[in-house]
Amino acid sequence: MPSHTFTVKTVRRHQIVDITAEVARFVAQHAPDEGICCAYAPHATAAITINENADPQVCEDILDALGKLIPRGVWRHDRVDGNADAHIKAAIIGPGQAIPVKDGKLLLGTWQAIMLVELDGPRTRTIHLTLR
Repeated sequence: MPSHTFTVKTVRRHQIVDITAEVARFVAQHAPDEGICCAYAPHATAAITINENADPQVCEDILDALGKLIPRGVWRHDRVDGNADAHIKAAIIGPGQAIPVKDGKLLLGTWQAIMLVELDGPRTRTIHLTLR
């Protein structure tokens, strides 16, 4: 079963990075006619989501909403390293996504993109892809 690992360098504490092109390249090279592409980030303070990225304001709105819902500096884990909000946000969004593949292409909607959600950057994040 094909797999691929790549890294993404983030530059801000909170940032959403479109990784669709890298995932699509991998799928185009290795995908069966039909299957599932799994994208996974092995990090406790980052996540992977699928949403609109045609209008960059959607990504900023997502980050703003997360900040309002889960503020920084009010959690028990903040006494350890000040990033409890990042852990909570990452747990809610989740570390991975499964994307259907048909005819060797990702079955994403017109406005959908696969995105790494950085919640405690800047950092270098690893993304693992597998095809089934």
